[in-house]
Amino acid sequence: MKRHAAHLALMAVCLIASAQAHAENWPSWRGPRGDGSSTEKNVPTKWNGSTGDNIHWKAAIPGIGHSSPIIWKDHVFVASCLTKSQERVLVCLDRSSGEQIWSKTVLKARLEKKHSLNSFASSTPATDGKTVFISFLEVGDKEIPAPNVGSKRLIFPGEMVVAAYDFNGDLKWKKNPGQFISAHGYCSNPILYKNLVIVNGDHDGDSYIVALDKNTGDEIWRVNRRFKTRSYVTPLIRKINGVDQLVFSGSKCIISLNPADGSKIWTIDGATEQFVASMVYDGDLFFMAAGFPTYHVMGIRPTGKGNVTDSHVAWHAKNAKCYVPSPVVLDGYLMVADDRGTANCFDAKTGERYWQGRLGRHFSTSLITANGLVYFVADDGLTKLVRPGKEREIVAENPLGEFTYSSPAISDGQLFIRGEDNLYCIGAK
Repeated sequence: MKRHAAHLALMAVCLIASAQAHAENWPSWRGPRGDGSSTEKNVPTKWNGSTGDNIHWKAAIPGIGHSSPIIWKDHVFVASCLTKSQERVLVCLDRSSGEQIWSKTVLKARLEKKHSLNSFASSTPATDGKTVFISFLEVGDKEIPAPNVGSKRLIFPGEMVVAAYDFNGDLKWKKNPGQFISAHGYCSNPILYKNLVIVNGDHDGDSYIVALDKNTGDEIWRVNRRFKTRSYVTPLIRKINGVDQLVFSGSKCIISLNPADGSKIWTIDGATEQFVASMVYDGDLFFMAAGFPTYHVMGIRPTGKGNVTDSHVAWHAKNAKCYVPSPVVLDGYLMVADDRGTANCFDAKTGERYWQGRLGRHFSTSLITANGLVYFVADDGLTKLVRPGKEREIVAENPLGEFTYSSPAISDGQLFIRGEDNLYCIGAK
């Protein structure tokens, strides 16, 4: 009996250690790899926000915002805007209970003009486990005619604000790295690379991408953007043939930079003017989905140098009207969400589209993957879980009970979805 009990105890320890080994933090926009993927195998597939089924907790978030939650161990961070007081805030919650630990006002300024589907707190924070980095727009009182719009209107130009806080909520530094002008409002998700915080400043003015020192906020490098056109893409970093590449679309092109110094590796012209969806990579090709005024999905070989427009586009499709939601790639399939509520499944290698079908009324959130499934979260809060394949297969449907425009996060066997009013923690810890 003693030997049997010891054996059971050892098995329990091994199971716990195995679960902990596969648990991940979700430290920034689209998770630990920046592509919406989770390697965890125990992510919830069933829940109901209205009835409370499989809801660990839900917590009211002060203000409004489309910022996605990030999770580091016992801490959850999210950005928001208190519209009455015009405060942009960074909020820290206890991961186990959803109780607010602290809320810090990053800036207080006039609310900017924006697109109806944007918010005043759309940028998702990023953390390295010690410091949390967040970005907002600070505008003044002077109005100017909005550039690059179909109908004439006045907007408030402003400056990007990037701030760093420790886990106690103490401000470490705050910087204004550059101007930002857009009739559609603001969103620039910070990403981290070694000792750098990198933010994308594509806008309808003197555009740029800039890298700041994580410890001080001092500028390390800056690359000006040629076409000075608004886009809201978060760069993706991948190592290709031993060289790190910072790859993103925007400013009427797709470009790869060296994240250490901003030097250009390769570029592809076009394929359209404005981009929102971030790119993904499957170990062979980068995938881009855009945009406005024309729509494109591309598979791109990342091994070129200089202008590779004519040589490194592996395939190019124009039959999916994706603009805002970022895609995912899983098991050889590229899954693309059309803003209007349809989904597309492409062969990642060839670009052949296997199917297109309606999955929701409208999609604003980006896709995530876990358990071999793709999570499609519609604006009305209904999540449909789809198994990638040549035929459409919907595995589950789960209502949240409120509208959501924030992309979900996964950490340690739990799913986090931010609704208009509440943040939901789904699944038992």
